[in-house]
Amino acid sequence: MKLSPLLTAAAAALIGGAGMSLMVQAQEPEGELGVQHAECALFGPEGEPFRAAKREQYQQSLLTNQILPLIGAYKGRRTAAVERNAAEPTGTIDTHIFRALADNGVTPAGGTNDYEFCRRVTLDLTGRVPAAARLIAFVQDGAPDKRAKYINELLESPAWVDKWAMYFGDFLENTEFNNQVRTYPQGRNAYHKYIRDSLVANKKYDVFVTELLTATGPNSWEEGELQWFVLGFMGGGPAQDIADLQAANAAEKFLGISHENCILCHDGRRRLDGLSYWGISETRREGWELASFFNKSQMQLVRVDPANPNPYYCRVIERPANTPDYALNTTTGNRPARQPIGTVRNIAPNYPFGDGGRPRAGEPYRVALARFLTADIQFARASVNYIWKQYFGRGIVDPPNQFDLDRLDPTKPPPAPWTIQPSHPELLNALAREFQQNRFDLKWLMRAITNSQAYQMSSRYEGTWRAEYERLFARKFVRRLWGEEVVDAIAQVSNMPVVYSVTPAGTDPVPWAMQLPGTRGLGQATVPVEFRIAGIANTYANASLLDAFLRGNRIEEERRNDGSVAQVLNLLNDRYVHDRTRAAGAGATASLARLVLNKYPQSINDNLLINELFLSVLSRPATEDEIRIAQAMLNGTSGNTRMQRVEDLLWSLYNKVDFIYNY
Repeated sequence: MKLSPLLTAAAAALIGGAGMSLMVQAQEPEGELGVQHAECALFGPEGEPFRAAKREQYQQSLLTNQILPLIGAYKGRRTAAVERNAAEPTGTIDTHIFRALADNGVTPAGGTNDYEFCRRVTLDLTGRVPAAARLIAFVQDGAPDKRAKYINELLESPAWVDKWAMYFGDFLENTEFNNQVRTYPQGRNAYHKYIRDSLVANKKYDVFVTELLTATGPNSWEEGELQWFVLGFMGGGPAQDIADLQAANAAEKFLGISHENCILCHDGRRRLDGLSYWGISETRREGWELASFFNKSQMQLVRVDPANPNPYYCRVIERPANTPDYALNTTTGNRPARQPIGTVRNIAPNYPFGDGGRPRAGEPYRVALARFLTADIQFARASVNYIWKQYFGRGIVDPPNQFDLDRLDPTKPPPAPWTIQPSHPELLNALAREFQQNRFDLKWLMRAITNSQAYQMSSRYEGTWRAEYERLFARKFVRRLWGEEVVDAIAQVSNMPVVYSVTPAGTDPVPWAMQLPGTRGLGQATVPVEFRIAGIANTYANASLLDAFLRGNRIEEERRNDGSVAQVLNLLNDRYVHDRTRAAGAGATASLARLVLNKYPQSINDNLLINELFLSVLSRPATEDEIRIAQAMLNGTSGNTRMQRVEDLLWSLYNKVDFIYNY
């Protein structure tokens, strides 16, 4: 995009300098905020075209009846909605969070305003930004329960499925290749479909995990739930290596115990000293007892073409009931030798956590494991904690996959120098019990979190912030948007959609990056994209913008929230961004830039135009300073046309730091 010198300076001022600073410190807007509107089009409320006088009359009516009240609500944080936010805490989450703050003499942040809340919860629940019209309707709604109603609306939206299918795809490491086994795009897509279908059906989380742990079937390209077992394959060694990896995966993903992987190689004593008080007393034999639950399950490769080794899908079967238990007879493979313990040459399955347990007579081992695991309070704790981190930025136990089972009970504290591990142990246990009582309903859990005043705190903190306040959740933590959220937001607000092609050939394309079945994948550098702007197809790859925001490959690189120079450069220069600043299309396909130019063709309407862009892109009105700078951009003395100046203004908003952060 070519900017005039005047607009370059103005755009830099609006963005916040020459490029973006990724050290975010949210500031409270000061001064008058200018005007905004819900729908000030070239047509009146009845759809009749405006004449100039009628347009002026309608805009004045908007200013009096809609705009000024909204400005008054935004100027201070203490709107009616915010006052409700600052009321006496209620519910399990708030009771424990605010009690801990009081006990530590820490003042919590105030409540967030309606604009910030609407944007925050929409992104957190659905991965999208709120449409400007829906945002304004929410802000104008005077109902005391409007936040709870809006949360319910989001939980029932298709976009909720998109966001959380992507989350669980990351969490379960769904990919077409993981350095051990190739599942191909067909297997990855089947797993993605299974996850999506489970979310659409609001399948209870214990049922979902049980199906993953116990799945058997002939074709992993058709039965996505088989993928959990298939992706747990470990090559290059004996079958016990596979059982060990399955056990380690189950412990980490479903119980939050990543140190189980260590136990499967050696006793904890002298290896986990200083890392896990629980782990110190754990033995490798106990790890083998967990791995033994997977010993009678087997994955087999099935060639699509019997004459060629690739591609293949997988079947998962149960071995005969008389198959010996986990054998101690290996000297090679990916783990240390497994040798008899005295006269013990085979290890029978025994659940090593909680109250323990062995399979019933004739019960398939993995079925027994799922029964023990999902009934274990640690399953509920870990599940709640993993989801909690997505909304609060850190877990009650953090990192959430490193639970220390002997440091969770404040009534039985470990000896010094060990301390209780959770920041709020009573909250963790109470929320885990309530999750159980509500039948492991993920929507119930997310509803409880987002309705809490703890979640609805401001990210601003008045007074001196101390590092120790972080684990007390004394304010809402800012997070950088996922790559999928960034590119989807740009497509959404610009009204210039894209079509993402999905491998293999013949798979239906998807309109949102959040609907892609995978991220980069190992060795997969690009994601093909077909752009359709005003009916013109233009095909090229935009993976550079997605990947700049560190979406990871799910195996070697986890999704990260760091900032980077690459993110700045891509937002400033990427064609994907530039295309979505254009004034293009007409009618329903008109881009945002074209829409506001049609609505506000003259400079007398610049305040309305500026605020419509701010509401659409940043989900808030412009501040007084921002209006002044934007007006300078729109009314400069350069030779640029009004259309070019509006496009430049929109480009500058995509590059404002608050666009890529959720606060």
